[in-house]
Amino acid sequence: MEEKLRLIKLTKNYQRQLVEMIEEWKQDIEINHTNGSPWAIFKNDCHDFDYYLSNLELKEAKDGYVPDSTFFLYDEERDILIGAVNIRHYLNEKLLREGGHIGDGIRPSERRKGYATKMIGLALIECKKLGIDRVLMICNKENIGSAKSIINNGGVLENEFVDEGGNIEQRYWIEL
Repeated sequence: MEEKLRLIKLTKNYQRQLVEMIEEWKQDIEINHTNGSPWAIFKNDCHDFDYYLSNLELKEAKDGYVPDSTFFLYDEERDILIGAVNIRHYLNEKLLREGGHIGDGIRPSERRKGYATKMIGLALIECKKLGIDRVLMICNKENIGSAKSIINNGGVLENEFVDEGGNIEQRYWIEL
């Protein structure tokens, strides 16, 4: 059975699905010390939904942040949000060094099922719409699943660097 997956912009119609996903994810972060990526979906309390919705995306550059768009991978058949992707419209010096154009993540119960590869593929279409021809994605070297999903979408490893926390990060470029 072909899954009905698509990227959506968050609206009030998806409030329940968002809260369910975020709560599952936060529990996993607490128990397993996994990371919360993309940061954009965790920066505000999803229970204050109106505030959350109005502060999800940045419309103009501010305080070192660039404009961004946040999309959620929605499974129509199961009526759930599977993951999220945050697209930075352009790179400043910090993002070029360590953030990249795309931050993405899949909720814990849906990981290792190929969804990240599909979601990144859909996000690259959105990047093209924004006029981005070359996309930078960065992931922790130990996150083999993330690296695979980037490579599966045409990612070419440029280099590795050690971040402030001592982790080895990999920088991939995807030509659109």
